[in-house]
Amino acid sequence: MNKHENYMKRCLELAEMGAGTVSPNPMVGAVIVHQDRIIGEGYTSPYGGAHAEVNAIQQVIDTYGEEAESMLKAAEIYVSLEPCAHFGKTPPCANLLVKHQLQKVYIACLDPFAKVNGQGVKILQDGGLDVEIGILEEEAKWVNRRFFTKLSQFRPYVILKWAETADRYFAPLDAAQSWISNEASKQLVHKWRAEEDAILVGTATALIDNPSLTVRLWKGRNPKRILIDKNLDVPAEAHILNDEAETFIFNADKADWQASNKYIALENFDLYLPQQLLYQLYLMDIQSILIEGGVKTLQRFIDAGLWDEARVFQSPQTWGAGVPSPTFHGEQLQRIKVSTDTLTTYKRI
Repeated sequence: MNKHENYMKRCLELAEMGAGTVSPNPMVGAVIVHQDRIIGEGYTSPYGGAHAEVNAIQQVIDTYGEEAESMLKAAEIYVSLEPCAHFGKTPPCANLLVKHQLQKVYIACLDPFAKVNGQGVKILQDGGLDVEIGILEEEAKWVNRRFFTKLSQFRPYVILKWAETADRYFAPLDAAQSWISNEASKQLVHKWRAEEDAILVGTATALIDNPSLTVRLWKGRNPKRILIDKNLDVPAEAHILNDEAETFIFNADKADWQASNKYIALENFDLYLPQQLLYQLYLMDIQSILIEGGVKTLQRFIDAGLWDEARVFQSPQTWGAGVPSPTFHGEQLQRIKVSTDTLTTYKRI
């Protein structure tokens, strides 16, 4: 890995520090290098706040005071995504880089958002800055896979999650609640919840497990909760309907917004349900969703081809009988141990 890739790798590490706070913006990291030494770093602030480039430049100014301006003019900046070119919650970052006249801008990949795509590069080049694109491009696209999926497919990025026994059983035959994964895996799932915009379950999971779907075991914000409950069978006292997080209840009959609970009635409920639901969430600016439902719910999205990642915990315990795990075809990306469990991550092929 050469020095340019090393600096860009640092940008990607910084970008991921914004996970769970920047949506619907992309996660971006920026590194400013002067005479082969990093003098400023930044990543995108929580939504509505300063972008990565702004934070990196501000760090240089705060650190070097009167010397900052001359140092920036002799410096290079590495950015994991094309600097923005439009006025949104903040001014365009491309204009800021032109203002400080950095020597060169290294960009991992272009921003597919219509108001930016190529326009940020044009502003930089028109402003006299040298620009190079494509360092760790695929890695950068992976970091922002949620953002890219939302823009290209008009739906949230979908992550499936479940736990199964060593003999691939998902739940007991009697539908009783039964924990398969260990405590470390459970904590990791709470971390994932904090990183995604929303989490989804169906009626059966809400009734059997009575989950809160919050991040009790991790520091972070609770995701929006999505409940598929066609006939509104989940009682009002269920944990998923408490006021700890905003909950959207997709059903066949009721349309009503009550404080933290929003009831959304879908016409022809069973017709293309995953497609209907994901498009509604897209319209709500939800960029990613973690599906933790039962086999029926998970299989619905799998059969519709509407998933991007599957994260499967396998316990060493065996049952000999039970409800089989969902069936799917995916490319294995990673397999790691989480205490006694094995976590395998797949992507859709």
